[in-house]
Amino acid sequence: MDKLSSIACLSKYHFHRQFSSLFGITAFAYIRQTRMKRASYQLAFKKEMRIIDIAVANGYESSEAFSRAFSQSIGQNPSQFRDQPQWTPWNEKYSQFKKLRVRRMKSNKCAHHVEVINFSEIKVAAIEHLGPLELLGNTINLFINWRINNNLSPKVSRTFNIAYDDPAVTEPDKYRCDICASVKSDVQQNDHGVITKIIPAGRCALIRHVGSDDTISETIAYLYSQWLTQSKEGLRDFPLFSKESVFFLMLQRRKSLPTFISP
Repeated sequence: MDKLSSIACLSKYHFHRQFSSLFGITAFAYIRQTRMKRASYQLAFKKEMRIIDIAVANGYESSEAFSRAFSQSIGQNPSQFRDQPQWTPWNEKYSQFKKLRVRRMKSNKCAHHVEVINFSEIKVAAIEHLGPLELLGNTINLFINWRINNNLSPKVSRTFNIAYDDPAVTEPDKYRCDICASVKSDVQQNDHGVITKIIPAGRCALIRHVGSDDTISETIAYLYSQWLTQSKEGLRDFPLFSKESVFFLMLQRRKSLPTFISP
């Protein structure tokens, strides 16, 4: 609390009051929720981490204390969540948390910078997700298992996401995206549903998202609504894709309009 209040240039007494008035919860409660959210991701997607290591990394001295706190917060104990995470109630819990962050932690749109680059063709192994965004974690877990089985960790294979739809305007059951990893050869037939796809070469608009994942939609909106409309670029028939916090749009020159000569 001393460190946080110092960063905010407030005494810790005023910091507590102002934080609670802005977010509707205390700073301590906010920190606990943030730690539990991070622990959830570590349990679900970092299988190499032991539960005790996750507990210590999130401020708990024992796995027992962590298990009690996690169960009270999430509704499953850490082992249950690792084996079969219930993403729907998890998302219901953290959707309110996300709204708080987005409402109070707007990104600085003036800081956005777009580059136009030449992107080289990449062959990828892709798993297709169709359905509500909150169930994406199950698809990611399937893909992680396939990568482990094929020795394609993120250290040796780049990770890409291809977003066919905007979750804000797409019916949940129809939302589509691909989770991908770069590969050198075609994917062999498998039980995970992973197939071979190509991200084509071409000119791309590149924008880097800085800040919380909760405000990614603002960065994407800037790319489409402000930068693209002010540029001389058009869009190729290929969806938005990303690598970590960097987003790419495939470009093509806009066709000039015909000139009409009045009689």
